[in-house]
Amino acid sequence: MKEKLTHAESLTISSMLFGLFFGAGNLIFPAYLGEASGANLWISLLGFLITGVGLPLLAIASLGMTRSEGLLDLSGRVSHKYSYFFTCLLYLTIGPFFAIPRCFTVPFETGISALLPSGMAKSTGLFIFSLIFFAIMLFFSLRPGRIMDWIGKFLTPAFLLFFFFIMIMALLHPLGNYHAVKPVGEYASAPLISGVLAGYNTMDALAGLAFGIIVISSIRTFGVTKPEKVASATLKTGVLTCLLMAVIYAITALVGAQSRTALGLAANGGEALSQIARHYFPGLGAVIFALMIFVACLKTAIGLITACSETFVEMFPKTLSYNKWAIIFSLLAFGIANVGLTTIISFSLPVLMLLYPLAISLILLALTSKLFDFKQVDYQIMTAVTFLCALGDFFKALPAGMQVKAVTGLYGRVLPLYQDGLGWLVPVAVTFVILAIKASISKKPPIVKLN
Repeated sequence: MKEKLTHAESLTISSMLFGLFFGAGNLIFPAYLGEASGANLWISLLGFLITGVGLPLLAIASLGMTRSEGLLDLSGRVSHKYSYFFTCLLYLTIGPFFAIPRCFTVPFETGISALLPSGMAKSTGLFIFSLIFFAIMLFFSLRPGRIMDWIGKFLTPAFLLFFFFIMIMALLHPLGNYHAVKPVGEYASAPLISGVLAGYNTMDALAGLAFGIIVISSIRTFGVTKPEKVASATLKTGVLTCLLMAVIYAITALVGAQSRTALGLAANGGEALSQIARHYFPGLGAVIFALMIFVACLKTAIGLITACSETFVEMFPKTLSYNKWAIIFSLLAFGIANVGLTTIISFSLPVLMLLYPLAISLILLALTSKLFDFKQVDYQIMTAVTFLCALGDFFKALPAGMQVKAVTGLYGRVLPLYQDGLGWLVPVAVTFVILAIKASISKKPPIVKLN
């Protein structure tokens, strides 16, 4: 029985995990952050790294340190029923309802649509592209045993090749000095919090909890099966993955900030990256960018389908097989993708504002559980407070026509930081401190035997 992974095995799993994490959203959000923040680049990027890198690492660490088999096992510390509710909600959100359809639409909106034949309707192009994407994604997803090869050894290196091909040129020949670029919007008034909220949109803290089942399974495939050794290997691969993510976020944001002087402020990060690619590689740039975004989204979509299907087989073992779940989730994502990127984002944001606080509170309790010896009732109190407070940000983020003014007004008066989208933070932090003090006081001292 192996005690630990070899360096090559650790790199393979880290490459796979990076590939699972790093979709198009992980490119377009830091690129726009760079353009919009300008001279406030580094403080905005710090906020982005807190939620875009720090939280995913803590999510992976929480699974490793508690030796949990996955999200269902970890969230079961609250209660059995809650574990099914939270696991289903999280996987459906980062799976077929929002994240996977975004993997369909982002490469189309930001890269493929520019290559469509003249005269072809955009809706027709989206349907054809999503059908091709669906077929490729499903082909790989129906072979989960090869996911380390598909993503870790092939798709991730291909993405990094396209990425650095563009970025090295941009770093060697910068388009301008970001120090001279004036920040816009909330990146001028609240750059740190704006960066934190932008990191929310990557969904990576949620993905860290969701992909744990794939990472743990991959580690065991290499022969490491002892729970404590699996936990150690999970932590190691998580650190390597998150370091690579931080480097790429920093490069993307810096290049975006430098481009603002010459190219102006783009409507979104996808448009910004597309303009940068076309500037440095006229003619060829659009094709390179389209390929980069396509590969980035494909590998993430494959991982999400695999994780969702394996988890639902675990939760409902007597219903459908893995292949049937994979086909159902793929069909759902295909249908939702064709409503368009703007609609997907407008409905996904409120759900993220509810899920993120719940995920963060669970991660926090899991990481400190041994230190304070938290009981199930502590998990339940923390989760209840978090849920009630997060509802305020959920209602606030609903599309304008769906908001209930009386409810949002009430939360606006009661919760601090509500207007910044972090209304849950202070009440949840206070609750955690109270629970930690209570647990410390009630913790029985060790028994000392006298000779």
